[in-house]
Amino acid sequence: MQEWNLKETADWLKACEDAYILIHQNPDGDCIGAGYALAEMLHQMGKRAAVLCNEPIPNRYRFMLPGEEKAPDFAPRCVISVDVADSKLLGDELRARFGNAVDLCMDHHISNVPYAAARYLDGQAAATCEILCELAKLLPITVTEQMAVCLYTGMATDTGCFQYDNTRPATFRAAADLKEQFPEVRYGQINRKMFAVKSFGRLRLEQLLIDRLEQHLDGKCTLICMTQEVLKKFQVDEAELDGIAGFPLQVDGTEVGITMKEKEPGKFRISMRSADEVNVSAICQSLGGGGHFKASGCSLSGTEAEVKEILLKAVAEGMPM
Repeated sequence: MQEWNLKETADWLKACEDAYILIHQNPDGDCIGAGYALAEMLHQMGKRAAVLCNEPIPNRYRFMLPGEEKAPDFAPRCVISVDVADSKLLGDELRARFGNAVDLCMDHHISNVPYAAARYLDGQAAATCEILCELAKLLPITVTEQMAVCLYTGMATDTGCFQYDNTRPATFRAAADLKEQFPEVRYGQINRKMFAVKSFGRLRLEQLLIDRLEQHLDGKCTLICMTQEVLKKFQVDEAELDGIAGFPLQVDGTEVGITMKEKEPGKFRISMRSADEVNVSAICQSLGGGGHFKASGCSLSGTEAEVKEILLKAVAEGMPM
């Protein structure tokens, strides 16, 4: 695998043709924003490009899409992944098709596992959309209002509206540049949509989450488990679970927050968050996953009790002495 700098990445993009842009399963604001912003950049350079995801884009993020999605009507001559730290995160279908065929990976996760022919990795960037802001300066394109919406949303969502420690001066500057160039974009409305507005179903879900909070390791670890049985019993829409990963950290004294979501019987998607000093990326990597120092995830199989035991053991071992 080749490690490229930003200029080498830009030069390759100028030459590439007929690109499929892959984003990860359980898509979030950053991978969606980066994917569609990059697609528009390639379109401006006269190239065909399409964004592919293993599952439909959630409704709350569809304002970033340029229009009605259609299956690409061309075969790819190059394959690019954005914000995908491991080919496993593409999901079963995309991984089977393209897991060994990615030409370029652009990412900001320190846990990135080499799987592409070439990689541009900036582990200091708060979001892949922040990388795209810098990349745009090296390409013969003009940033548009829709690109600004995508890029701002990606940075805002990956930084918790610029409150997480991963927000660096360059992140603020990138967001400020977008706001200066496109003052007509309703950034406040984007923030409200991403962080403040909740459906009635989501508010009812939060009541349920409070009832299901568990404290472990002398209160240093707070855990929530949402099984298929619970989801069916309380008629919780799967889409309402988006964004609950940080919920356990609201409990005072919590150093590590864990959410367990049973995606199908006996298979759990784990999201882990750190309040400060615990490296949850290292913990999740030990369990076959990864991510950021303070925000990571993995997948585990077993009963609810078995998975909890595995997680709590790993967290206990990963906490500073």
